[in-house]
Amino acid sequence: MTTADLESVLELELALFGEEAWSRQMLEGELEQQPASRCYLVAEDDRGIAGYGGVLAAGDQADILTIAVGTTRWGQGIGSSLLEALLAEAARRGCTEVFLEVRADNSRAQRLYHWWGFAEIGIRRGYYQPSGTDAIVMRRSLASVVRPGPPAADVRHGAADGHPVAHPFVCEDAVAGDGEAM
Repeated sequence: MTTADLESVLELELALFGEEAWSRQMLEGELEQQPASRCYLVAEDDRGIAGYGGVLAAGDQADILTIAVGTTRWGQGIGSSLLEALLAEAARRGCTEVFLEVRADNSRAQRLYHWWGFAEIGIRRGYYQPSGTDAIVMRRSLASVVRPGPPAADVRHGAADGHPVAHPFVCEDAVAGDGEAM
């Protein structure tokens, strides 16, 4: 993800999360942390950005910060592909385990994370604001990043089959020579 993607990402963020959506300032701040500790990806095709995701890597731990897919694109493997790319990035950075929070009322996302081998390890009461919805904390080892089921859309390198794809860059390359996020 680059600053050029922000308008589309913000539009999708607001549509999906309403009052709990990340602000422009939050997203800009996250992008400023690329590639040092963050990696953000978008899945896009000729219709625009279909989804996005981000990971924070610090030491041997990573946190999936966000994964979002437009509702009209659900069921196409986009979320799974984004998660796979973020897990691979965490492993590339030397992380051995990954954590995330997921809304207690988001059974669709919970199923995805369970399918990818995440286990519930706790609850953060009232985590999501302003709704006060609880978050389920999940963890997974990165002993391997093996796709658990049928192939999903390729978000890292691009697919010739019309599936949404991510910008083809490694997160290390996400900052221009002048220090500005691309």
